[in-house]
Amino acid sequence: MIAKFLSGLPRWRRTRALRSAQLLDDVVDAQVETLPQLPDELRRRHADHLAELVLLAQSYRHYAAGWISRRELDKRGRAALRRMEQCGYVPLVQLTDGE
Repeated sequence: MIAKFLSGLPRWRRTRALRSAQLLDDVVDAQVETLPQLPDELRRRHADHLAELVLLAQSYRHYAAGWISRRELDKRGRAALRRMEQCGYVPLVQLTDGE
């Protein structure tokens, strides 16, 4: 089943998903160094947001590998946004690419 799905996924989509995952990783790597400098409450919220980005990057890798569908990737992206909004974060960008 997975092999069938993977073979149907165009190479450009796999490449794009992996680039999106790498971009999210780069954002997390750049921001994680600032955590110790933040006050406790901000540090906790910021760490939660970074964790959501890490999970979303992993979802992009799962999509690229053919383990999840585009629909599931979108569902996980929307769920990440909802969790971030619950922490008081107002999203300025969409976390899944719209193709």
